[in-house]
Amino acid sequence: MPNFAANLTMMFNEYDFLDRFKAASQSGFKGVEFLFPYDYNKQEILENLKSNNLNQVLHDLPAGNWDAGDRGNACQPDRIGEFQDGVGLTIEYAKVLECPNVTCLAGIPENNSDPEKLKTTFIDNLKFAAHELKKHNIKLLIEPINTIDIPGFYLTNTDQALSIIKEVNSDNIGLQYDIYHMQIMEGDLTRTIQSNIDSISHFQLADNPGRNEPGTGEINYPFIFETIDKLDYKGWIGCEYKPVSTTENGLDWVKKHLLGAN
Repeated sequence: MPNFAANLTMMFNEYDFLDRFKAASQSGFKGVEFLFPYDYNKQEILENLKSNNLNQVLHDLPAGNWDAGDRGNACQPDRIGEFQDGVGLTIEYAKVLECPNVTCLAGIPENNSDPEKLKTTFIDNLKFAAHELKKHNIKLLIEPINTIDIPGFYLTNTDQALSIIKEVNSDNIGLQYDIYHMQIMEGDLTRTIQSNIDSISHFQLADNPGRNEPGTGEINYPFIFETIDKLDYKGWIGCEYKPVSTTENGLDWVKKHLLGAN
């Protein structure tokens, strides 16, 4: 039975951020994830996790100036110091929140960037992050993202991500496989999941088109869940989608799974 985590960046937006933990717990979730915790006090987040019996399963490394269009900085040669500082901040938060996995967003390269320099920078930054995070039992993940939602994003498909992971050559790096992004970029979801399950440390989901809850688009999620279950995957599936209406009104697709986990 897959374990589903509510993504509090996208779900329960009817509530202020710190109130979303209670809403997720009351809806039956045992785990939560979100993009960035850094605008909030670590202890306040921890208190909301503990009081609602929730596991923090994932958050992201700092990704630069999000409002200005940054979507990570790990591949950008002129921002290595900023990236390394971000790793330190990530460790501070992940330790307090007891978060076992953090995701590194590769970023959007400048136009006319040297491809080899981008790749070398990305790999070197990942080596640094994997090494530093391992000291604290925190696993580093990388995520391919579609270029419709984020034009120009550096890491865009499963094979590229697996090649990068191989070159990093660390036992502390894994693949975050977002079913929605990979449906857009490459399709063939079941075969890809089956072939690479040993490298996948975390799943995320949304339906396509629209990035809404499962059952609103073209992806056969019951079949995908059955496939993942048969592969004996023990990790989490993050529900990183935009609810069509209110979050609670769109949870019918997951209620039987949440009840089964209780």
